[in-house]
Amino acid sequence: MSQGNRKAQYLVTSAVCLATVTSGVLMSWATSALVKLGNNETSMHVTNEHISWIAASSSPGFMAGSLASRFVSDRFGRRATILGSALPIELGTMVLVIFSNVWLLCVTRFVWGIGIGMVSTAATIYLAEISDKDIRGSLTVSLRFMFNFGNFIIIAVGPFVTFYTLNYMLLALPTMYFVACWFIPETPYHSLRVGKVDRARKALMQLRKYSDEKEIEEELTLIRQDVNKETVRSGSLKELLTGKQYRRALVICAGTKITQILTGSIVIQSYMGLIMKDSKMQMDLPTAFIIFGAVRFVSGVMASQLADRVGRRPLFIYSYIGTALSLGLTGAYFFCLEVLLVSEEKLAPYGIIAFVGIILSVIISTLGFNSLVFLLPAELFPLNVKSVAMTTLNILGGFSNFAIVKVYQQSKDWVGLFGVFTFFASVSLAGGAFSYFFLPETKGKSLREILVLLQGTAYDEAAESLNKVTKAVDINGAVKATELKQV
Repeated sequence: MSQGNRKAQYLVTSAVCLATVTSGVLMSWATSALVKLGNNETSMHVTNEHISWIAASSSPGFMAGSLASRFVSDRFGRRATILGSALPIELGTMVLVIFSNVWLLCVTRFVWGIGIGMVSTAATIYLAEISDKDIRGSLTVSLRFMFNFGNFIIIAVGPFVTFYTLNYMLLALPTMYFVACWFIPETPYHSLRVGKVDRARKALMQLRKYSDEKEIEEELTLIRQDVNKETVRSGSLKELLTGKQYRRALVICAGTKITQILTGSIVIQSYMGLIMKDSKMQMDLPTAFIIFGAVRFVSGVMASQLADRVGRRPLFIYSYIGTALSLGLTGAYFFCLEVLLVSEEKLAPYGIIAFVGIILSVIISTLGFNSLVFLLPAELFPLNVKSVAMTTLNILGGFSNFAIVKVYQQSKDWVGLFGVFTFFASVSLAGGAFSYFFLPETKGKSLREILVLLQGTAYDEAAESLNKVTKAVDINGAVKATELKQV
């Protein structure tokens, strides 16, 4: 089967990436905003407790959005979920620009989290289901580097505008990606799942641009077989948690998700300005912010190319190890400052060490696990449990994010930044060991080949069961309900 013309896949990916740019802007809003709030640049009086709540409040919203996405994505489609995510983001931004209240800032962050959670789940599934297997990694990882581009925009602009100007600039973003994504097709997988064969055929014609219509029908037949095979089983949470064939994928995705979060990337992103102040670094904050955002974005671009060239597994392993060493460097600086009590005057010329350690960790983690962790669930789970699996993992991630961001201030007061960065480095080492022992290589494999790799005989048993009802498939490819129920 030929590759066809992939221009449409790249254009569709570009439209979806606008949604993740918006998510990146909103997630890094706190990086600049918390510094402005802490410096009393607004009419609101904020304490350290307020700041911790503002920083953490997007995570519960993210969990709620992921849960909503589970039902909206399966019932109305991946495209509809991406479009629907614009509503809570726009509403949250309107609250932000109209009201000046600390607790309404928390509400805004919560509502933003709902939209971001919807985008995170639906966009990853969407690109995994519309892309050719040999570019699936690159296209899916592009979501992450465009998320990082959104980070860079807000971090670079934030220090040079007022708090209120910064907020007004956000209003256009959800409208922009809503309009762009209005024109993308629904995925062929979801269309066939709900019995809309003609819509699936039309989507394939748009996405593949094959010169021969027979190739469209061949791919449509393969996808139909996969959809029928994967939907023989239930798509419930109980099925996900009790089905032995999903256990390996669940352990891999949960393990990488937890270690990715506990390496502290979200904490560093949210509290970057305050960490730099504590390091007594002699570089001005706007410059530090721009460097931080720029290297994160450039690293994300490189990650999208490496994913399909180097492979997922080595990138996970080496990025965890490299991040551990980099965070350990920052921890060593704070050990001198906080434990050995070296005077600030003596350490001032070396304050850049803490920043260099953070920047190295950002580069290395973005090239590896921080970009690829979002690709794994879309590749490792079959269609019937993909949405519920990604929702479950996003809720796990949201809870972990909330916990680590909320307790950061208390942890810093208790064990200092030395203790905090030592913990991050230790978790990163654990992530490298986990990846070495548990993570399979999925580079260059189709979704079907990955499922066979993970499920083994369980996948073949499902195929045999489906063969019993092959003759019950009508001319539209829909399996008769009575025959499917018997399977």
